[in-house]
Amino acid sequence: MSDYQTRTPTKYTADSWKPFAKALTAAAGVADDTSATASEVAAAKTALMTSAADLEAADEGTFQTITNDTFWNDTSGNPIYSQGGGVFKFGDTYYWYGVHYTGAELYRANPTRKYDGNVSFVSIPVYSSKDLVNWKFESRVATRSTRINNGATLGQAGWVGRLGVSYNENTGKYVLATQAYVGGGHGVLFLQGDSPTDTFDYGYFQTQITNSPTTGTGDQTVFTDDDGKDYLIFSNREGRSRAFVSKLRESDSLRAEPGVQIGQNSSGREGNAMFKLDGKYYHAASDLHGWNTSVTHVLESTTGNIQGAYTGEYTLPGTEMDYSHVTQTGFFVTVKGTKQNTVIYAGDRWADFAWNGIGYNQWMPVTKTGARPQFHSVSQWQFNVTTGEWRVGQANNYILNPDIQADRIIVSSVRGWRNLGGSVTNVNGGVNGSRFALQVSNSGGVEQRIESVPAGTYTLSLHARGSAGQVVITGANGSQRTLGIPSSSGWAKRELTGIELPGGAATVTVRASGSGGVTVDQLSLVKTSAGAPAPPGRYEAETAPAQCRGTIDSKQAGYSGSGFCNGDPAVGAFAEFTVNSETARTATLGIRFANGATTGARPANLVVNGATAGALSFESTGAWTTWTTKTVTVSLNAGSNTVRLDPTTAAGLPNVDHLDVG
Repeated sequence: MSDYQTRTPTKYTADSWKPFAKALTAAAGVADDTSATASEVAAAKTALMTSAADLEAADEGTFQTITNDTFWNDTSGNPIYSQGGGVFKFGDTYYWYGVHYTGAELYRANPTRKYDGNVSFVSIPVYSSKDLVNWKFESRVATRSTRINNGATLGQAGWVGRLGVSYNENTGKYVLATQAYVGGGHGVLFLQGDSPTDTFDYGYFQTQITNSPTTGTGDQTVFTDDDGKDYLIFSNREGRSRAFVSKLRESDSLRAEPGVQIGQNSSGREGNAMFKLDGKYYHAASDLHGWNTSVTHVLESTTGNIQGAYTGEYTLPGTEMDYSHVTQTGFFVTVKGTKQNTVIYAGDRWADFAWNGIGYNQWMPVTKTGARPQFHSVSQWQFNVTTGEWRVGQANNYILNPDIQADRIIVSSVRGWRNLGGSVTNVNGGVNGSRFALQVSNSGGVEQRIESVPAGTYTLSLHARGSAGQVVITGANGSQRTLGIPSSSGWAKRELTGIELPGGAATVTVRASGSGGVTVDQLSLVKTSAGAPAPPGRYEAETAPAQCRGTIDSKQAGYSGSGFCNGDPAVGAFAEFTVNSETARTATLGIRFANGATTGARPANLVVNGATAGALSFESTGAWTTWTTKTVTVSLNAGSNTVRLDPTTAAGLPNVDHLDVG
């Protein structure tokens, strides 16, 4: 109550403020009524929280910066210690729960060695945020002295971790579900409190979930659906080969009902988590190998039922080159913005504090412009929680697996880097105490093709030691710049500035100059120019809320933005733009495309706001790198409009770059 009373109406739209103010007044009346029943208190609390969640900001918010590959602090400057938890929105506030382990302090103080086994439980802290970037420490909802079943305390538990929190509308309680090993038994421990930041008390310890072949769970998270129903997402404990969805009991959320198996993989999976995007459910998990990094494996629902049928497993696009930004799945946060929906992938990098790169938590955006969600591996990005929009940060490193940390073992083909001959391996002992570095010898080399960089000026840097070598950066237009690496007995930083790159793909090549080995680490390609803003009225095909029934590609030079829509070769494989207009008017559309096919023109219907506005013919441009613009006049409504290019033959659309609205 006291927190909600601090809201001011000028910060919200009038339509969203009215029901909130009404719920706040009603809740205050119930709070003052000493005869109010428990159910009346719960109903008032639920109504207030629901109306707060529906508050709409009067402005469009601001972009806040998320920087990965570093340790995070709270708003007071203190370390955020939060592993194996989740972020949950209650009312208009996000709450981040996780576990503080002893090893977190040791690893943060000295991240240049292993701390295997230092997972003694300290507490479960909770942080709050309005923007998902700036986190305020609130309290410790559970500590080592928290009483649990059989008179024991959490400090006596052999393991506590992998937790989530839900709100129960019937009891008005916030329920925390965590794995626990207590008194020789594995199970799900339920704690509950009266507020998100309350001291949580013991609720129940459930050792067996019906239909799971083992006691306890393998890994688990809590997922709350759009209708408020809560689910435990988990695998079986031994072998972890089966993925389950179990509904939490609606009466009090203190039991997990019989699990429904939605997938199986004999190799086992861990880091089980769920997100929902565009009406589909996605179960995500990592390889089963002790908190180490991997691609993200996805099961996708084929119905609107979270416990219904799912596809077979596939790899989440974008996680292949650097094993999910050198993480494994932790949890997901879905933000429904005023302009687009964005999912935040929250990856674990603590790996039992096993020297797995700097920082425990790595957060990346997941969007969907094609048939499948896309993971964006960025070291820095900016996010607007109000609109749901995100953009790459100015200090983003466009090289993937730049610290050679993804593989975790010595290999002869380093993740994200293609061998070009000679001898290639990762070696122990990177710069600044990191665990691995990249070594090429015997005139060998490796290269990494970066799918897309925006046009601008860049700086290439790295640390190197050993024999001489060179690094070559090649732009989408074939331009090259070379950074020579002289021999050095110790680590030395090398840098090449003023690199002009066009928009499109770029390739970084590392070569040894002779038979000797050159060792490199902490490679970086960072844009140093601000870049020109997109012209007013331009809508890029690769930027949500635009939709592409196909893939977002960058392999053909000459496009604007960060990519283009390469539609599937099929009738109905459309590209769609959402266009805003201040007034109802006649507008000129400019559709920029490339058609390098030898089979001639590709026809399509132009569909505006669901009605066919005309037929278009996208003639051959002679090459896929030759772009041209087709103009057409249409009528737009005041407000939001949809403009769809709908192909009428099996060849599909040409490559579509952007839509200009004049």
